[in-house]
Amino acid sequence: MDTLLDIQGLSKTFGAIKAVNGIGFSVGRGEVLGFLGPNGAGKSTTMRMVAGYLTPSAGRIEVCGFDVAEKPIEIRKRLGYLPEGAPAYGDMTPSSLLAFVADIRKMTGDDKQRRIDEVTEQLELGGVMAQPIETLSKGFKRRVGLATTLLHDPDVLILDEPTDGLDPNQKHQVRTLLSELAAGKAIIISTHILEEVDAICSRAIIIARGKIVADAKPTELLARSRLHNAVAIRLQREYLEPVKAALEQIDGVAGVKEADAGENQVHLVVLPKDGANIINLVRQKVGESGVALEELFLERGRLDDVFRDLTKAA
Repeated sequence: MDTLLDIQGLSKTFGAIKAVNGIGFSVGRGEVLGFLGPNGAGKSTTMRMVAGYLTPSAGRIEVCGFDVAEKPIEIRKRLGYLPEGAPAYGDMTPSSLLAFVADIRKMTGDDKQRRIDEVTEQLELGGVMAQPIETLSKGFKRRVGLATTLLHDPDVLILDEPTDGLDPNQKHQVRTLLSELAAGKAIIISTHILEEVDAICSRAIIIARGKIVADAKPTELLARSRLHNAVAIRLQREYLEPVKAALEQIDGVAGVKEADAGENQVHLVVLPKDGANIINLVRQKVGESGVALEELFLERGRLDDVFRDLTKAA
């Protein structure tokens, strides 16, 4: 895999505060990396150092083989950075802003207009191109910011909360676009929206207190959840006690949790020991009891559980 971003021993201190503490990772072409962490974990600081907006206190960053400290202009040619909030000049229109950014990047003639037209179409900005940015919705402002980031077709994309403020349809559109772009780029997405990781990321890094606490595929993180391979069932409340007692006797079951499901129904979650696959055993045991289930499904796990466990333990 072609490595487009390589970070080694990266640290950043602000006085007595160590915002980033010796982290290192690489991202290859075709990867979409979710970069996660609680507020103050060091995510935005890391991304600003990668983009060249902050100078590291220690460590080395290479983008497409160029050292960020030594070749800042070469880095900017190959990297697109969307900061949190997608800041822009409010009195400009999307049309004038994109033209302005294209001029800064020394794009001219047919190539300039072609790229402006392409990103306008990709992000469905045609209807607002002549409207002042300050009058746009938060979602459209975010899409305008993403358009400026994509304009020069960079190899590496650094996106801080790219879908914040978008409605479900717009989120789907941006996720689809990023998935389509991913094959030829390395994309890093900093986000608080854990569903984003499951939806488009091929890998996730979780950072806490300036250090990496996990680096794995989303499926591998889900496997760490207490609910991974848990079996959820819904049944009539009158059958609760005998069914619960039967389920607790299954070898491989760590416990059974219950919750009210309304209308004289109850929801049970059968927790496995060590993530064991127990769904067939649960189905068989309930079948032997003669009780008809309203619903039965297998839990994949919950990323928010894993996120909390890892970041609290750091």
